[in-house]
Amino acid sequence: MTATLADRYVAATIRTLPPGLQAEVRDELDASIADAVAARVAQGEPAADAERAVLTDLGDPDVLAAGYADRPLHLIGPKYYLMWWRLLKLLLAIVPACAAVGVAIAGMVADDPVGTIIGEVVVVIISTIVHVAFWTTVVFAVLERTGADTGMRWSVDSLPEPQESGASRSDLIGSLVVLGIFEAVLLWDRFIGLVLIGDSGVDVGVGLGAQTAVLSVLDPQLWPWWIGAALVIIGVEAAIAIAVFVRRGWTPVLAVVNTVTAVVFAAAALYLVVAGRLLNPAFVDATLGRDDVPDEVGRILAIILAVVIVGVATWDIIDSWLKVRRARGAGTSRIAG
Repeated sequence: MTATLADRYVAATIRTLPPGLQAEVRDELDASIADAVAARVAQGEPAADAERAVLTDLGDPDVLAAGYADRPLHLIGPKYYLMWWRLLKLLLAIVPACAAVGVAIAGMVADDPVGTIIGEVVVVIISTIVHVAFWTTVVFAVLERTGADTGMRWSVDSLPEPQESGASRSDLIGSLVVLGIFEAVLLWDRFIGLVLIGDSGVDVGVGLGAQTAVLSVLDPQLWPWWIGAALVIIGVEAAIAIAVFVRRGWTPVLAVVNTVTAVVFAAAALYLVVAGRLLNPAFVDATLGRDDVPDEVGRILAIILAVVIVGVATWDIIDSWLKVRRARGAGTSRIAG
């Protein structure tokens, strides 16, 4: 006996349902399809056309089955979507960058060629992005299908605080204090120095006795031009902070000036680190030049210092442009209001 379209439709619908639900759904569908076909035939429509029209109106049998089984047909629904999206953005902003920095440091410590390091960093960034996106999505897809309760509920306490645009008085004072400390450190290092106390069998130099020495951390040869340039950059940064306060927010022009200043400072500092001209050779000998400390330690510390310089400059640039965006958003909101 040849199966009718209705029989095939019912079989396609119940095949993915739990066994305990299949008989009930089969009976319900058989009855509803038969009634709908009979109503169309009573209005003069041919039986074959009526059956085809009824089944077409019912739609895809898999969609119908999902409705009977209360099974979602989306990967992540509205219950978990925002939670998934916020967590994914946070992870993508942190994990790939950390992985890239770690690989870059490992490559520089291993003395790999620059091209090799860049290639490895690109590969690890892409791989990390894929893994973070995949596994985060898998976790939330499982939560969606199991109906697990994460215990997270929205409340007014979760409303975000207004983001600072860098134009407040506290921002100005904080920036000037930090810049003042940095300038004081440079001047202290040049005119006072750091007192080092040697071990029982190590002579660190002269100045306060056989076992002590007053040394500058930075190479004295950096004076006056290099340190003078650093003091000028500090002055430019202070002027930018004052301009931001006066103008009540960051502007693209100020962000461009800040970007150029950060790039110049980072480039100069990296040059001095790579050329071995940043630190005072006497200070390096007194702290790392001992027999029980391998020379490799000094190179690793230089690599870490270079990474820190690049990281600080990059964050300074990104932060200034983010504040430009916030300032524009705040201005648009005031206009709209």
